[in-house]
Amino acid sequence: MPRVPRISVDDAKPASANYHANALARGLALLEMLAAAPEPLTLTEFSDATALPKSTLVRLLAVLSEMEYLVRVDDRPSYRLGHKVQRLAAAYVSNLDLTVVAERYLQPVAEQTGQTANLGVLDGDQVLHICVAEPDRPLRFTSALGARDHTYATGLGKVLLANLPDDQVAAAVPAEPFTAFTDSTMTTLADLRKDLKKVARRGFALDDSERSVGLRCVAVPVRVAGDCLAAISVSGPAGEFGTAKQQVYVAALEEAAKAVTDDPDFVTALRIVHRSLRVAGRP
Repeated sequence: MPRVPRISVDDAKPASANYHANALARGLALLEMLAAAPEPLTLTEFSDATALPKSTLVRLLAVLSEMEYLVRVDDRPSYRLGHKVQRLAAAYVSNLDLTVVAERYLQPVAEQTGQTANLGVLDGDQVLHICVAEPDRPLRFTSALGARDHTYATGLGKVLLANLPDDQVAAAVPAEPFTAFTDSTMTTLADLRKDLKKVARRGFALDDSERSVGLRCVAVPVRVAGDCLAAISVSGPAGEFGTAKQQVYVAALEEAAKAVTDDPDFVTALRIVHRSLRVAGRP
């Protein structure tokens, strides 16, 4: 195993930690070290990677093993994570709700822009609305949580399509000619591909009355480790989406997209949702 730089695990402890809390912080740090390691760690490796004396490590590892958060696997001694860690992880995952987590970020966008904010993911050849946040105003675009819409005629859909490999786009749209919802709806794959190139170049998508007359929408990608796993948008009356306003809305959306991907709860919940989504072109 590559030698780990020797650092003090106490450097990461909370500033409020007292004498007794130090032991808890140190124990959690050891669990995190094991979680990041590809194989069990020995007492010597723990010692080499921390500034803790072996006598302290022995006591901490013994307590964690007795409580079944660690398992001693041999006489060196070396340790791996125990089953109680999985129990904690399962409880964490089961209590995550992507809609609830996302709403904390979308509601401020709706209030700031005065437009309806949406988070959507690609599910086969449809956009699935995971979270909807509406502004407090009588005239607003209304969407429903869990609603589905077409990819080729929506801002969310076009952002998601623009981030697919070229050979996967055709499977994420219906057969040609696409249904025309308005006079502005693109009905051919060739026209859609031209628009998707614009989306990729400028970094956001525009639905200009393509799904509904008088409705405009701008959307940006939500990237996790470089992959576009979702998109967020704002939608509202076309008259409120002039060029200058579009840039203001895009800036607000990009700030929110950065914020959600910095939230480990959001990223975990989004990855869980992705496991249940359909892949375009597959049953």
